[in-house]
Amino acid sequence: MSGLKEGRTDLGTVHRERVTLVVDGSHFAVDPATFTAHPNTMLGRMFGPARQHNFTRPNGKGEYELTEGISASIFQVILNFYQTGVMRCPDGVSVSELREACDYLCINFSASTVKCRDLSALLHELSNYGARRQFEGFLEELVVPAMVSCAQGGERECHIVVLADDDIVDWDEEHPPPMGEEYSQILYSSKLYRFFKYIENRDVAKTLLKERGLKNIRIGIEGYPTYKEKVKRRPGGRSEVIYNYVQRPFIQLSWEKEEGKSRHVDFQCVRSKSVPNLAVPGEGGGGGAAWGGTMPSPQVDELDRLNGPAPSQLPQTATNES
Repeated sequence: MSGLKEGRTDLGTVHRERVTLVVDGSHFAVDPATFTAHPNTMLGRMFGPARQHNFTRPNGKGEYELTEGISASIFQVILNFYQTGVMRCPDGVSVSELREACDYLCINFSASTVKCRDLSALLHELSNYGARRQFEGFLEELVVPAMVSCAQGGERECHIVVLADDDIVDWDEEHPPPMGEEYSQILYSSKLYRFFKYIENRDVAKTLLKERGLKNIRIGIEGYPTYKEKVKRRPGGRSEVIYNYVQRPFIQLSWEKEEGKSRHVDFQCVRSKSVPNLAVPGEGGGGGAAWGGTMPSPQVDELDRLNGPAPSQLPQTATNES
């Protein structure tokens, strides 16, 4: 393909080359210079040097197709950006779809580039964009180090509680909280605490964590014990400890790849060094069960047993399960 061309007639009229884009079945004839004036956008790159070097190719009709789910009405609004620098979103056009199209086409979606009558919808999308960018910082600075700490201890999941900077945790060593909070990772960050106050921010954070390959993600608000209020003595000498609880955000997630398999422990039946022949009844302390002259095979995992041959086809085994 050749680059941009201009030609002059005898009357001095300038004829500029036009390209046809097919979007959602609609055809748009546009001067390529309209796009190349914004070289940092996807269309600016398509019709810039990439087109000159045949990186961008038309279909058999010489048309360029955009097939990423952008509607014709959305693309008409986006053309306004290339022509005037501003996208004016009319009534009936989804602001969220416009933002998604801008993300795909690498167009800046901001209050300076988008004008919309529905301010609530516009501000919601701006908040989503700002929340994603902010949580990316929280993730690298706070959340990832907590997960790394768990992973270095051999854990496959992590439970993180977010406390405010001025929260004070003072547990009684003799009477700690009874619910296993000592296994949680604690982050002191009032900024992250305020971030999770909004359910929309929690949804944005969950989406980003899923994109990063994490699983079993739960983000919410839970009670966390801060200090002991009193101890009640029950009949029999048993103590009941009452702690003060505050409602704080939590993140629970996993990177375990075998989470769908059996978690119970199977013990193998092995030959004892003190009992050389388990097939002999009564040997090694007497009373042993007869094994029919054969050593039992090791216990297999529960899932392997379900997928293996019928029990009648397997040798008899002795198993202790926890």
